[in-house]
Amino acid sequence: MPKIRTSRTAAKRFSVTKSGKVKFKHAYARHMFSAKSPKQKAHLRTTGILGKADAAKVRAMMPYA
Repeated sequence: MPKIRTSRTAAKRFSVTKSGKVKFKHAYARHMFSAKSPKQKAHLRTTGILGKADAAKVRAMMPYA
């Protein structure tokens, strides 16, 4: 039985914590900072935790993470 391949696109965008939660980096944090408020920029710097349904989909794409 062959191994399941990891989705490289998912592996580059998400990481799994030791407790099994899926972390992600926020979008809209790459350019045009003069148009964003300091509060918004501070929020975008933090990592987020995916919800239960989305995390299950990501874990299916990353079977060995």
